Amino acid sequence: MLKLLAFFLLLLALAFGFAQVADTPGHVLLQWGETEYRVSLLIGLAGFLAGFVALMILWSLLRLIFRLPSLIGLANRMRKREKGQLAVARGLVAVGVGDRRQAERHARDSERLLGNEPLALLLKAQTAQLAGNEKGAELAFKAMLESPDTHGLGLRGLFVEATRRGDGEASRMLAEEAWRSSPDAGWANDAMLRMTAQEGDWRGAIGVVEQGVSRRLIDKAEGRRLRSVLLTAAALETQERNPEEALALAQDALRLAPALVPAAVIVARRLSAQGDTGKAARVLETAWKAGPHPDLAEAHLAARPGDSALDRLKRARTLEKLAPNARESRFILARAAIDAREFAVAREAIEALVLQKATARACLLMAELEDAESGNEGLVRSWLARASRAPRDPAWVAEDSVSDHWKPVSPSGVIGAYRWQEPPQAQDAAIRARIDADRFEVPAPLEIASAEPMAPSTALPPPVMELPTVAPLAEPSPAVATTPAPEAPRPIEEVVQPFIPDDPGPDPDAPKPAKRFRLFG
Repeated sequence: MLKLLAFFLLLLALAFGFAQVADTPGHVLLQWGETEYRVSLLIGLAGFLAGFVALMILWSLLRLIFRLPSLIGLANRMRKREKGQLAVARGLVAVGVGDRRQAERHARDSERLLGNEPLALLLKAQTAQLAGNEKGAELAFKAMLESPDTHGLGLRGLFVEATRRGDGEASRMLAEEAWRSSPDAGWANDAMLRMTAQEGDWRGAIGVVEQGVSRRLIDKAEGRRLRSVLLTAAALETQERNPEEALALAQDALRLAPALVPAAVIVARRLSAQGDTGKAARVLETAWKAGPHPDLAEAHLAARPGDSALDRLKRARTLEKLAPNARESRFILARAAIDAREFAVAREAIEALVLQKATARACLLMAELEDAESGNEGLVRSWLARASRAPRDPAWVAEDSVSDHWKPVSPSGVIGAYRWQEPPQAQDAAIRARIDADRFEVPAPLEIASAEPMAPSTALPPPVMELPTVAPLAEPSPAVATTPAPEAPRPIEEVVQPFIPDDPGPDPDAPKPAKRFRLFG
């Protein structure tokens, strides 16, 4: 609206000006030698403007004529660049779909048309990677280092190639250079963090995390989690040679993550060694509320050295009250009850565990209870057999790795990847199936030349409390050799009785065996 108003005002001003000039008396005199040209003021002004326009047109034509060669060259270059960009676009599409021949053709065209422009070099490098030409990819990425615009991209590509061929030293140098030259490159920060953690340089990794948080490459919550894990790793490394420093590091880790199990255990054990059992118990109970764990339970029971078995049972009941529905509460209560010879309490806790889920740890604990309470060898063997085939209990799991203790870094270098959870059961099932197949495999019958027909074979029954095996050969007749007929394997439910088998137990006058099956320590 304002522009339209300004346009009309300009037209009005021009019209008013021409009207004033037309009404103003006067003339314009142009003398050329002895010839004079006399016109009115308005005609003279119009002629001046027309001459000025003609001169401008003439100057433009002359300038166009003189610039014509350069304009033709510019048009050729623009057309060539357009073709090169089209070749780059088609080449990137070919790389995306995995068409190596088309990608190579477009890469050659883009290199011919665009030279060492960033997109042409990128297409050349990706085409070489698609074709498995590591040397060609490295040459393309090294060419990118010569331009400031593509320096970071070249470092990234060389880092990927060095990582692929397993050159850790070259990968470290490239990541450090990118980390220094490109502070905002997230991949460089992640690579430095992963490498320092895999090397066990916990303090260096903490410095990388802090810089990543300050550069906003890592959010604050993730930064606190990473720092807590790295501080705990440093505490584990120094707890033997410098317990006080380990305590300080673990306390810093707990301030960032109060539920971190290894940090809570380190702090509690050190405080117990200093005689501050009350504070140690509070630290463990805080972590226990967030997530019950057997390491926390063991540290809580051992918080005060010299406690009797009944005192440890009281501590176990305290943990059970804090998390009454947790399986670990029943485990630690059963463990302490067996040590205190409170077998009724232990049996109630273990049977609840077995009815909920009969894992290997629950079956082993039941075997220990039967051994301690009754000494019934049949029940002990039954529970041990069941434990060998029971599902696995929770463990520290990260990616495809299962560990019985916490680790700060996973095999691939991820910090804090280990979680307390049930490990995958499919692998165990496959291994057991393979073992069963080998165990129950029937050997090929022996070929023995004989003119007489083969007598039918007999088989002895398998032992009552053992897994089914291949039956032995019957006593052959003097003239004929016989081959065994395999006994069909019986289900494990027929061999293992979970609670009350028909076995009456051993002779009460016989001495009890000295076997103990313990889950901890």
